[in-house]
Amino acid sequence: MSEENALHASPAQWPKTLFYVALLFSTYQIITAAFHPVSSQVLRAGHVGFLLLMVFLCYPAKGQSRPWQPLAWLLGLAGMATAFYQWYFEADLVQRSGDLSDWDMIIGIGLMLLVFEAGRRVMGTALPLICALFLGYGLLGEYLPGDLAHRGYGFDQIINQLSFGTEGFYGTPTYVSATYIFLFILFGAFLEQAGMIKLFTDFAMGMFGHKTGGPAKVSVVSSALMGTITGSGVANVVTTGQFTIPLMKRFGYKPAFAGAVEATASMGGQIMPPVMGAVAFIMAETINVPYVEVAKAALIPAMLYFFAVFWIVHLEARSQGLKGLSKEECPSAWASVKERWYLLVPLFVLVYLLFSGRTPMFSGTVGLALTAIVILGSAIILKASSFWLRAAFWVALGLLCTGFFQLGIGVIFGVIGVLVAICWFIKGGRDTLRICVYALVDGARHSIPVGIACTLVGVIIGVVSLTGIASTFAGYILAIGENNLFLSLVLTMITCLILGMGIPTIPNYIITSAIAAPALEQLGVPLIVSHMFVFYFGLMADLTPPVALACFAAAPIAKENGFKISLWAVRIAACGFVVPFMAVYDPALMMQGDSWMATLYMLVKTVFAVCLWGMAVTGFLNMRMTPWERLLAFAAGASLVLAMPISDELGFALGALLVAQHVWRARRAQLAVA
Repeated sequence: MSEENALHASPAQWPKTLFYVALLFSTYQIITAAFHPVSSQVLRAGHVGFLLLMVFLCYPAKGQSRPWQPLAWLLGLAGMATAFYQWYFEADLVQRSGDLSDWDMIIGIGLMLLVFEAGRRVMGTALPLICALFLGYGLLGEYLPGDLAHRGYGFDQIINQLSFGTEGFYGTPTYVSATYIFLFILFGAFLEQAGMIKLFTDFAMGMFGHKTGGPAKVSVVSSALMGTITGSGVANVVTTGQFTIPLMKRFGYKPAFAGAVEATASMGGQIMPPVMGAVAFIMAETINVPYVEVAKAALIPAMLYFFAVFWIVHLEARSQGLKGLSKEECPSAWASVKERWYLLVPLFVLVYLLFSGRTPMFSGTVGLALTAIVILGSAIILKASSFWLRAAFWVALGLLCTGFFQLGIGVIFGVIGVLVAICWFIKGGRDTLRICVYALVDGARHSIPVGIACTLVGVIIGVVSLTGIASTFAGYILAIGENNLFLSLVLTMITCLILGMGIPTIPNYIITSAIAAPALEQLGVPLIVSHMFVFYFGLMADLTPPVALACFAAAPIAKENGFKISLWAVRIAACGFVVPFMAVYDPALMMQGDSWMATLYMLVKTVFAVCLWGMAVTGFLNMRMTPWERLLAFAAGASLVLAMPISDELGFALGALLVAQHVWRARRAQLAVA
């Protein structure tokens, strides 16, 4: 098997060299997170070095051919050499900061070329080209006319900015990738390997599988639950989608619709607390707020997003007469929870730590360690026949959870070491150890696209901070919008969607937050709300044609054209486009107000608006709606979105009259048939 194909296979099928490199990568990340043996600069450099080594070992230069091993090792070890250089000459680099030696220039240029090539191999040409444009602006922008011109910077200044210090390749996104993001990716990988996917899908099947449109609702609920631990849309598509898409097709759903439901639901995982997408951690560092504030702002919009998808799916299923599974085919939801309830313990502890003010790095380390303890400990007690031994373990685990943050990291890892030793000698225990090792390797695999994207966008961050181009673009947006907030929001949304055609959510957010978010802030939008608006539409870009990454990930599973899936996805996610606008006009929807009553009112209003928009999109409620009913539903929903005098009252009145009239008409039609 080639190394490139190995990335899409089980870790057990990986070539040995790649397997051990990935294992070493995860071990390095855990040690640096738990014990902080190196400085922040060296930590970032080591993270980038491992990423480059794995990319060149895994991804071919072109097409699907196998990487040529001598060249792959040469480039990969060159990437590791840049990390070694940063570590070995750390003090010298600090002392001569800004005055690069010949070797500094060689290492800096080499790092830049390696990062660009790694980005091209992993994500294609779109993001490297955008970053190259920013690099070109940094080098040649002094020759541009008008406000776009800057004072001019030498080649050595650009290399110093990008390859050394914390403003370029080793900037905030790389720091977040090397700390929070990697830990939470590992956390999700451990739970997936332990059977969390089966727990979530069985629970969703038991709760909704037998309802109208049951298979599609299972997809929405299981993807929402998976989103709480993975924070990755495409990863959700290829995990839960393997089960839900064929299930939907088996019960009469069109392949394009089945793929769109899974893609739309899975993308919501990036905004679903407690473990949101990588952008949420970058946002927290960028705007200098605790991660819990970002999670709090995202909570209600995330719930509304999944409610909107669920509602559209429900209406679409009713309009097409799609039934659910029989009760006998569905597993018991609570029996599934009873069987694997212990896997939820680390998730609950993680939520508690995050919302009690602990840092994401500490919370992620503790959550990861506790997951390992639960997996290893449960394997041990399952072999024990004594009830009292099992009871003692769960009591000890409970005491450990309550006092986890009082213990030293060394004690926690000592407990893990003891459990590993016991598992090594008991029957079947080595299978559990294998699960943990595979989780470490799988976590390293999932970190590659995120980590390389975070590293490459350092070009944008470095050039923007050096030249100050962001304020110029913000001025253009304000000038075009002419102090019109709605027009500026629409322009920002379009920018996010266009950028999303070629680049992932992370660079999309970084570019638009650097350019558009300051303009929105000047128009009176709160800082966290403006960044959440950009984040939200960066996510939606993965669903909109012509290039919808989540939809194309679902295409081979659904055996349907990705473009057709994306057209359905836009329809299913239509209500989701409304929520960010409502949050901007009233930040109480993101819990940014002082009054809980204001938040409750906004929640009720948004739910009603989402219901009306869903009716307008599908053209169905109790029966097929007439064109004027759909138009009235759209108008009532739009009225609730507008922040104008009496617009809310008008929206509620129109919506209530529409629903009452439609229900009355549907009952008359039923009586006529009877």
